[in-house]
Amino acid sequence: MVEQRRGPRSGSTNSGARTGRGSDDRPGRGSDDRRGRPSDDRRGGGQRPTGNRDKRSDDRKKPEEKPARIRRTPEDQAIYDGPDLPDVVTGKELDRSVTGQLKGLPEKLAARVARHLAAAGMVIDDDPELAYRHALAARARAPRIAVVREAAGEAAYAAGHYAEALSDLRAAKRLNGATAYLPIMADCHRALGQPEQALKLSKSPGVANFAPEARAEMTIVEAGARRDMGQLDAALRVLEQAPINSQNRSAWVVRLRYAYADTLVAAGQQREALEWFHRTHAIDADQLTDAEARAAELERRRDDETGRPPVATED
Repeated sequence: MVEQRRGPRSGSTNSGARTGRGSDDRPGRGSDDRRGRPSDDRRGGGQRPTGNRDKRSDDRKKPEEKPARIRRTPEDQAIYDGPDLPDVVTGKELDRSVTGQLKGLPEKLAARVARHLAAAGMVIDDDPELAYRHALAARARAPRIAVVREAAGEAAYAAGHYAEALSDLRAAKRLNGATAYLPIMADCHRALGQPEQALKLSKSPGVANFAPEARAEMTIVEAGARRDMGQLDAALRVLEQAPINSQNRSAWVVRLRYAYADTLVAAGQQREALEWFHRTHAIDADQLTDAEARAAELERRRDDETGRPPVATED
Protein backbone atom coordinates (compact mmCIF):
# COMPACT_ATOMS: atom_id res chain seq x y z
CA MET A 1 0.00 0.00 0.00
CA VAL A 2 1.27 3.42 -0.83
CA GLU A 3 1.85 5.05 2.54
CA GLN A 4 -0.68 7.76 2.02
CA ARG A 5 -3.96 8.35 3.73
CA ARG A 6 -7.00 9.60 2.03
CA GLY A 7 -8.33 12.03 3.94
CA PRO A 8 -15.51 13.81 5.88
CA ARG A 9 -16.81 18.39 11.55
CA SER A 10 -19.41 18.11 14.05
CA GLY A 11 -22.68 19.79 13.39
CA SER A 12 -24.84 21.96 15.50
CA THR A 13 -28.26 21.01 16.80
CA ASN A 14 -31.28 23.23 16.56
CA SER A 15 -33.67 23.42 19.49
CA GLY A 16 -36.90 25.33 19.71
CA ALA A 17 -38.46 26.92 22.81
CA ARG A 18 -41.28 25.08 24.50
CA THR A 19 -44.23 26.78 26.15
CA GLY A 20 -46.72 25.45 28.67
CA ARG A 21 -49.79 26.46 30.59
CA GLY A 22 -49.61 25.91 34.32
CA SER A 23 -53.19 26.68 35.48
CA ASP A 24 -55.56 24.69 37.62
CA ASP A 25 -58.02 22.88 35.36
CA ARG A 26 -60.66 22.63 38.04
CA PRO A 27 -63.08 25.59 38.30
CA GLY A 28 -63.20 27.36 41.63
CA ARG A 29 -66.20 27.05 43.97
CA GLY A 30 -68.06 29.94 45.51
CA SER A 31 -71.23 30.39 47.58
CA ASP A 32 -74.46 32.17 46.89
CA ASP A 33 -75.02 34.57 49.82
CA ARG A 34 -78.71 34.79 49.09
CA ARG A 35 -79.49 31.09 49.03
CA GLY A 36 -76.64 29.67 51.12
CA ARG A 37 -75.74 27.07 48.55
CA PRO A 38 -72.91 26.57 46.02
CA SER A 39 -73.31 28.55 42.87
CA ASP A 40 -74.08 26.68 39.65
CA ASP A 41 -72.63 28.50 36.64
CA ARG A 42 -74.46 26.21 34.27
CA ARG A 43 -77.81 27.48 35.55
CA GLY A 44 -76.65 31.09 35.50
CA GLY A 45 -77.17 31.54 39.23
CA GLY A 46 -74.83 33.59 41.40
CA GLN A 47 -71.79 35.65 40.59
CA ARG A 48 -69.18 34.08 38.34
CA PRO A 49 -66.14 33.10 40.46
CA THR A 50 -62.79 34.76 39.90
CA GLY A 51 -59.23 33.65 40.54
CA ASN A 52 -57.69 30.65 38.77
CA ARG A 53 -60.53 30.40 36.28
CA ASP A 54 -60.13 34.00 35.12
CA LYS A 55 -56.36 33.56 34.97
CA ARG A 56 -56.81 30.51 32.75
CA SER A 57 -59.08 32.52 30.49
CA ASP A 58 -56.44 35.24 30.24
CA ASP A 59 -53.81 32.65 29.34
CA ARG A 60 -55.95 31.43 26.45
CA LYS A 61 -56.09 34.92 25.05
CA LYS A 62 -52.31 35.25 24.90
CA PRO A 63 -50.76 34.29 21.57
CA GLU A 64 -48.56 31.21 21.73
CA GLU A 65 -44.88 32.02 21.79
CA LYS A 66 -42.94 31.14 18.65
CA PRO A 67 -39.64 29.24 18.82
CA ALA A 68 -36.67 31.56 18.93
CA ARG A 69 -35.15 32.11 15.52
CA ILE A 70 -31.80 30.40 15.12
CA ARG A 71 -28.97 32.86 14.75
CA ARG A 72 -25.90 31.63 12.92
CA THR A 73 -22.54 33.22 12.51
CA PRO A 74 -21.61 34.08 8.90
CA GLU A 75 -19.29 31.07 8.88
CA ASP A 76 -21.99 28.70 10.15
CA GLN A 77 -24.47 30.14 7.66
CA ALA A 78 -22.04 29.51 4.80
CA ILE A 79 -21.68 25.90 5.94
CA TYR A 80 -25.44 25.52 6.23
CA ASP A 81 -26.02 26.94 2.75
CA GLY A 82 -23.32 24.75 1.26
CA PRO A 83 -22.00 24.86 -2.29
CA ASP A 84 -24.34 25.51 -5.20
CA LEU A 85 -26.30 22.44 -6.23
CA PRO A 86 -26.34 21.61 -9.95
CA ASP A 87 -29.83 21.36 -11.36
CA VAL A 88 -29.09 17.84 -12.60
CA VAL A 89 -28.61 16.61 -9.02
CA THR A 90 -32.03 15.61 -7.70
CA GLY A 91 -31.20 13.33 -4.78
CA LYS A 92 -32.81 10.38 -6.54
CA GLU A 93 -29.31 9.20 -7.38
CA LEU A 94 -28.98 7.88 -3.82
CA ASP A 95 -29.53 4.27 -2.86
CA ARG A 96 -32.92 3.50 -1.33
CA SER A 97 -31.28 2.52 1.93
CA VAL A 98 -29.99 6.09 2.20
CA THR A 99 -33.19 7.87 1.26
CA GLY A 100 -35.07 5.59 3.62
CA GLN A 101 -33.17 7.08 6.56
CA LEU A 102 -34.25 10.56 5.50
CA LYS A 103 -37.99 9.85 5.55
CA GLY A 104 -38.34 11.09 9.11
CA LEU A 105 -37.41 14.60 8.00
CA PRO A 106 -39.85 17.16 6.56
CA GLU A 107 -40.19 16.65 2.82
CA LYS A 108 -38.36 19.78 1.67
CA LEU A 109 -35.59 19.31 4.19
CA ALA A 110 -35.13 15.67 3.21
CA ALA A 111 -34.92 16.65 -0.46
CA ARG A 112 -32.24 19.25 0.24
CA VAL A 113 -30.18 16.87 2.36
CA ALA A 114 -30.48 14.17 -0.29
CA ARG A 115 -29.23 16.52 -3.01
CA HIS A 116 -26.16 17.49 -0.98
CA LEU A 117 -25.39 13.84 -0.23
CA ALA A 118 -25.74 12.91 -3.89
CA ALA A 119 -23.53 15.82 -4.96
CA ALA A 120 -20.87 14.77 -2.44
CA GLY A 121 -20.84 11.24 -3.78
CA MET A 122 -20.45 12.46 -7.35
CA VAL A 123 -17.33 14.56 -6.76
CA ILE A 124 -15.57 12.80 -3.88
CA ASP A 125 -12.94 11.16 -6.10
CA ASP A 126 -12.16 14.24 -8.21
CA ASP A 127 -12.71 17.04 -5.69
CA PRO A 128 -12.84 15.68 -2.13
CA GLU A 129 -12.85 19.17 -0.59
CA LEU A 130 -16.00 20.09 -2.51
CA ALA A 131 -17.55 16.79 -1.49
CA TYR A 132 -16.70 17.61 2.11
CA ARG A 133 -18.49 20.98 1.89
CA HIS A 134 -21.60 19.31 0.46
CA ALA A 135 -21.51 16.76 3.28
CA LEU A 136 -21.19 19.54 5.86
CA ALA A 137 -24.29 21.24 4.43
CA ALA A 138 -26.21 17.97 4.78
CA ARG A 139 -24.92 17.49 8.32
CA ALA A 140 -25.87 21.03 9.34
CA ARG A 141 -29.48 20.21 8.42
CA ALA A 142 -29.70 16.65 9.73
CA PRO A 143 -26.97 16.01 12.33
CA ARG A 144 -28.84 13.14 14.00
CA ILE A 145 -29.19 10.95 10.91
CA ALA A 146 -26.60 8.16 10.86
CA VAL A 147 -26.16 8.05 7.09
CA VAL A 148 -25.52 11.81 7.04
CA ARG A 149 -22.81 11.56 9.69
CA GLU A 150 -21.33 8.61 7.82
CA ALA A 151 -21.16 10.60 4.59
CA ALA A 152 -19.63 13.56 6.41
CA GLY A 153 -17.01 11.30 7.95
CA GLU A 154 -16.06 9.64 4.69
CA ALA A 155 -15.86 12.96 2.87
CA ALA A 156 -13.70 14.45 5.62
CA TYR A 157 -11.41 11.41 5.43
CA ALA A 158 -11.08 11.76 1.67
CA ALA A 159 -10.26 15.47 2.05
CA GLY A 160 -7.65 14.87 4.74
CA HIS A 161 -9.62 16.28 7.69
CA TYR A 162 -8.89 13.35 9.94
CA ALA A 163 -10.04 14.71 13.30
CA GLU A 164 -13.38 15.74 11.80
CA ALA A 165 -13.71 12.38 10.06
CA LEU A 166 -13.10 10.55 13.32
CA SER A 167 -15.71 12.67 15.13
CA ASP A 168 -18.40 12.10 12.49
CA LEU A 169 -17.75 8.39 12.14
CA ARG A 170 -17.92 7.97 15.91
CA ALA A 171 -21.26 9.76 15.86
CA ALA A 172 -22.52 7.49 13.06
CA LYS A 173 -21.42 4.43 15.02
CA ARG A 174 -23.27 5.66 18.12
CA LEU A 175 -26.41 6.21 16.06
CA ASN A 176 -26.55 2.87 14.26
CA GLY A 177 -24.04 0.61 16.01
CA ALA A 178 -22.27 -0.28 12.76
CA THR A 179 -18.65 -1.43 12.84
CA ALA A 180 -17.91 -0.96 9.14
CA TYR A 181 -16.27 2.40 9.89
CA LEU A 182 -13.56 0.91 12.11
CA PRO A 183 -10.80 0.65 9.44
CA ILE A 184 -11.23 4.29 8.43
CA MET A 185 -11.40 5.36 12.07
CA ALA A 186 -8.20 3.43 12.80
CA ASP A 187 -6.45 5.05 9.85
CA CYS A 188 -7.58 8.46 11.11
CA HIS A 189 -5.82 7.68 14.39
CA ARG A 190 -2.68 6.87 12.41
CA ALA A 191 -2.91 10.17 10.55
CA LEU A 192 -3.29 11.98 13.88
CA GLY A 193 -0.16 10.33 15.27
CA GLN A 194 -2.04 7.88 17.48
CA PRO A 195 -0.97 4.40 16.28
CA GLU A 196 -1.75 2.85 19.66
CA GLN A 197 -5.41 3.85 19.25
CA ALA A 198 -5.38 2.40 15.74
CA LEU A 199 -4.13 -0.92 17.11
CA LYS A 200 -6.81 -0.85 19.78
CA LEU A 201 -9.54 -0.49 17.14
CA SER A 202 -7.98 -3.26 15.05
CA LYS A 203 -8.63 -5.64 17.97
CA SER A 204 -12.31 -4.72 18.26
CA PRO A 205 -14.60 -7.77 18.56
CA GLY A 206 -16.55 -6.85 15.43
CA VAL A 207 -13.48 -7.17 13.20
CA ALA A 208 -13.69 -10.97 13.35
CA ASN A 209 -17.02 -10.81 11.50
CA PHE A 210 -15.80 -8.50 8.75
CA ALA A 211 -16.13 -9.43 5.10
CA PRO A 212 -12.77 -10.19 3.43
CA GLU A 213 -12.51 -6.69 1.93
CA ALA A 214 -13.02 -4.91 5.25
CA ARG A 215 -10.77 -7.35 7.10
CA ALA A 216 -8.01 -6.72 4.55
CA GLU A 217 -8.33 -2.96 5.04
CA MET A 218 -8.06 -3.34 8.79
CA THR A 219 -5.02 -5.60 8.38
CA ILE A 220 -3.31 -2.98 6.23
CA VAL A 221 -4.04 -0.27 8.80
CA GLU A 222 -2.84 -2.48 11.65
CA ALA A 223 0.42 -3.21 9.83
CA GLY A 224 0.82 0.48 9.08
CA ALA A 225 0.36 1.31 12.77
CA ARG A 226 3.09 -1.19 13.64
CA ARG A 227 5.34 0.53 11.12
CA ASP A 228 4.54 3.90 12.64
CA MET A 229 5.78 2.53 15.95
CA GLY A 230 8.97 1.18 14.37
CA GLN A 231 7.85 -2.45 14.72
CA LEU A 232 8.69 -3.63 11.21
CA ASP A 233 8.95 -7.32 12.10
CA ALA A 234 5.53 -7.20 13.75
CA ALA A 235 4.10 -5.41 10.71
CA LEU A 236 5.42 -8.16 8.44
CA ARG A 237 3.92 -10.86 10.67
CA VAL A 238 0.53 -9.15 10.56
CA LEU A 239 0.57 -9.18 6.75
CA GLU A 240 1.98 -12.70 6.47
CA GLN A 241 -1.00 -13.97 8.47
CA ALA A 242 -3.33 -12.39 5.91
CA PRO A 243 -4.32 -14.21 2.68
CA ILE A 244 -1.59 -12.61 0.52
CA ASN A 245 -1.24 -15.92 -1.37
CA SER A 246 -4.92 -16.06 -2.24
CA GLN A 247 -5.77 -16.91 -5.84
CA ASN A 248 -8.48 -14.29 -5.68
CA ARG A 249 -7.66 -11.34 -7.93
CA SER A 250 -9.93 -8.86 -6.16
CA ALA A 251 -8.76 -5.38 -5.22
CA TRP A 252 -8.35 -6.29 -1.55
CA VAL A 253 -5.79 -8.99 -2.43
CA VAL A 254 -3.94 -6.50 -4.63
CA ARG A 255 -3.77 -4.05 -1.73
CA LEU A 256 -2.62 -6.69 0.74
CA ARG A 257 0.20 -7.79 -1.54
CA TYR A 258 1.27 -4.24 -2.21
CA ALA A 259 1.32 -3.43 1.52
CA TYR A 260 3.46 -6.51 2.13
CA ALA A 261 5.93 -5.59 -0.64
CA ASP A 262 6.15 -2.01 0.61
CA THR A 263 6.81 -3.19 4.18
CA LEU A 264 9.56 -5.50 2.91
CA VAL A 265 11.24 -2.49 1.34
CA ALA A 266 11.06 -0.62 4.65
CA ALA A 267 12.59 -3.66 6.38
CA GLY A 268 15.49 -3.68 3.91
CA GLN A 269 14.48 -6.94 2.23
CA GLN A 270 14.83 -5.70 -1.34
CA ARG A 271 14.89 -9.06 -3.14
CA GLU A 272 11.74 -10.30 -1.43
CA ALA A 273 10.08 -6.94 -2.03
CA LEU A 274 10.85 -7.15 -5.75
CA GLU A 275 9.19 -10.57 -5.92
CA TRP A 276 6.04 -9.29 -4.21
CA PHE A 277 5.79 -6.18 -6.34
CA HIS A 278 5.84 -8.47 -9.39
CA ARG A 279 3.21 -10.71 -7.79
CA THR A 280 1.09 -7.66 -7.07
CA HIS A 281 1.38 -6.35 -10.63
CA ALA A 282 0.40 -9.77 -11.98
CA ILE A 283 -3.12 -9.49 -10.53
CA ASP A 284 -3.50 -5.69 -10.69
CA ALA A 285 -5.50 -5.56 -13.91
CA ASP A 286 -7.09 -2.23 -12.99
CA GLN A 287 -3.74 -0.65 -12.07
CA LEU A 288 -4.83 0.20 -8.58
CA THR A 289 -1.20 0.44 -7.48
CA ASP A 290 2.16 1.47 -8.93
CA ALA A 291 3.56 -2.00 -8.33
CA GLU A 292 5.04 -2.19 -11.83
CA ALA A 293 6.94 1.07 -11.38
CA ARG A 294 8.14 0.05 -7.90
CA ALA A 295 9.44 -3.24 -9.27
CA ALA A 296 11.28 -1.43 -12.09
CA GLU A 297 12.86 0.93 -9.55
CA LEU A 298 14.11 -1.95 -7.41
CA GLU A 299 15.53 -3.68 -10.48
CA ARG A 300 17.46 -0.53 -11.42
CA ARG A 301 18.90 -0.32 -7.93
CA ARG A 302 19.91 -3.95 -8.03
CA ASP A 303 21.61 -3.48 -11.42
CA ASP A 304 23.43 -0.39 -10.21
CA GLU A 305 24.72 -2.22 -7.15
CA THR A 306 25.87 -5.28 -9.11
CA GLY A 307 27.17 -3.37 -12.13
CA ARG A 308 24.96 -5.29 -14.51
CA PRO A 309 23.86 -3.42 -17.64
CA PRO A 310 20.13 -2.77 -17.93
CA VAL A 311 18.17 -5.30 -19.95
CA ALA A 312 17.21 -3.94 -23.40
CA THR A 313 13.52 -3.83 -24.10
CA GLU A 314 11.69 -3.74 -27.40
CA ASP A 315 9.50 -0.74 -28.21
